[in-house]
Amino acid sequence: MLEKVEGVVLRTRDYGETNKIVTLFTKEFGKIGLMARGARKPKSRMASVTQPFVIGQYLIQRSQQLGTMQQGEIIESLRKLREDIEKTAYAAYLAELLDKLVEEHRPNPFLFQEFVSSLNRIGEGDQPNIIRIFFELKLYSIAGFAPEVSHCVSCGTKENLHAFSIQEGGLLCTRCCSQDEHSFPLIPSLIRILQMGVSVGIDRVGQINVKPENQKLLIHLMDEYYDRYGGYALKSKKFLQQMEKWSLHSTD
Repeated sequence: MLEKVEGVVLRTRDYGETNKIVTLFTKEFGKIGLMARGARKPKSRMASVTQPFVIGQYLIQRSQQLGTMQQGEIIESLRKLREDIEKTAYAAYLAELLDKLVEEHRPNPFLFQEFVSSLNRIGEGDQPNIIRIFFELKLYSIAGFAPEVSHCVSCGTKENLHAFSIQEGGLLCTRCCSQDEHSFPLIPSLIRILQMGVSVGIDRVGQINVKPENQKLLIHLMDEYYDRYGGYALKSKKFLQQMEKWSLHSTD
């Protein structure tokens, strides 16, 4: 049975001389794998709609293993994102992280909208480091290893939150900070950013303006946290880290 879905291309792999295997994250059915026949042919209508990060409407035939993509129509090409190497690096990282942490055939309309909105905001030039952190926190919640940022992980209080502990898996209050001598003190505005990242949809967040030194700190925390709890190596992350160091250094 043919079905119409809205989706974002996460990645593609060549198959044979003329075909592609497309990993599509859809609003209706979650992540699915599809065969796009003829998509490698330059004049094929399928060529443009199977490019990474394209948001489109697709006519598909699903399967528990590999379905078929019959046709597609572009909703958004995200041209501003695709023509900028730094923005593309962030998109590639978010797409790979999503691909690694989300199981197939698990629909999540909220996560789909968060992904689309994150790509759009990166394309429009919002601070991509913070957009990245917001999306990471949403994914970590779904994957089951998000840090605890609503209260102290040790005593449970919501008052006097003071530091982030990778070892303990979240925020510590002033009284409990001694439990981890390697915890990172955070000013209240950065604690609020972490809390918003977990609980607030990106469309509800206004203009983001975080100082470069604070961006560096949050990125360091999230990288260290993922390395401890995430488990999957990400090819796109090394390049992104190089881009971030250059970008944040240039704004100092």
